[in-house]
Amino acid sequence: MMLLSVLQANASVLDVEANLRTIDDAARRATQVGAGLLLTPELFPVGYAPLRLHAELDPATLPGLRERLSGIARQHNIGLVYSLPAPAPEDNGWHITATLVDANGTELLNYAKVHLFGAEERKAFVGAQEPPAVVDFNGIRTSMLICYDVEFPEAVRAAATRGAELLLVPTALSMGFDNVPQVLIRARAVESQLNVAYANHSGHEDIYNFLGGSVVAGPDGSLLAAAGESASLLFAEVGTETVKAARDEVPYLRERRPELYRKWEESV
Repeated sequence: MMLLSVLQANASVLDVEANLRTIDDAARRATQVGAGLLLTPELFPVGYAPLRLHAELDPATLPGLRERLSGIARQHNIGLVYSLPAPAPEDNGWHITATLVDANGTELLNYAKVHLFGAEERKAFVGAQEPPAVVDFNGIRTSMLICYDVEFPEAVRAAATRGAELLLVPTALSMGFDNVPQVLIRARAVESQLNVAYANHSGHEDIYNFLGGSVVAGPDGSLLAAAGESASLLFAEVGTETVKAARDEVPYLRERRPELYRKWEESV
């Protein structure tokens, strides 16, 4: 078992110093209660404002920002998931990415967002194509998606079939989409039988009013932790035994018939 912490907070667009202070404070508080990992929201270190980031963020600053985030993990001896833009050389654009570093600040896992949401994201960023990878983190097989990705069952199932037991999801979800954290995240957890942690912004940034509502769901669909609309630091115990029990009780993953599903899609 591992104690997981989830940051829900309001970022300041392009005020990196303020946002790093928020992450540093959350990491300090999480470590004090024994958490092994801190999950932060989508693009939190730079704030969520796709068009402003595209126009104003200097990509030359990103390597230094990544090192400072790794330094926070090292200083507080805690794993950290952060989300930043990253160059997409093949398209001469930027991806939205998430990175998992361990308590030594070593990068273990990187993921680039596949499903972009809304006109602003599609103008500012390029959708990636690589599937979610899986690594061992503190004894738990761990993977990542970003925001809109988790709303597609195929994306979550891709992580689960690669062995994921814990899915970490930085997000930037606006007001009006309450069904996503309240219903859909729990459905994704139970249908692929894994823990899902979903970290959202709160408050107002650029033109966006964020819902908050960060959640952690267990592999049986149970609600392990949930936030309201305001800033919060959530905690939940996640592990492998509940995943194994859920998959033994109802073997969704073993009893899939992907070859048949492909035939169904080809016949449409």
